[in-house]
Amino acid sequence: MRDGQKLNIARALRRNATDAEKIIWHLLRDRRLDRVKFRRQVPVGPFIADFASIEHRLIVEIDGSQHADSIYDADRTSFLTRSGWRVVRFWNSDVIDNTEGVWESIRLALADGPTKSRNR
Repeated sequence: MRDGQKLNIARALRRNATDAEKIIWHLLRDRRLDRVKFRRQVPVGPFIADFASIEHRLIVEIDGSQHADSIYDADRTSFLTRSGWRVVRFWNSDVIDNTEGVWESIRLALADGPTKSRNR
């Protein structure tokens, strides 16, 4: 997929966010979480991450039930990890039912610090 195509898809995903993604974006936008800048629907390699802190090399993915036992997601996470990113995943239902717990988990992931990339 070409970069222009990924940008168009990312824009469309931003316009059509799920309820869970809207909740997380409300918590992460404007450096609301420990003054860390997050971007949403960010092209990263051949993929588009739901939320990413470039500085902390942290990707936050919000998944629906269609992602259960997804080989695609496992391959994607493997690629991103090999590229020096940390990936944390949450179910939509967790975001909606346990927003504070998800927020705290993201805070803890940030506190762990960025990983060293072998591909930089």
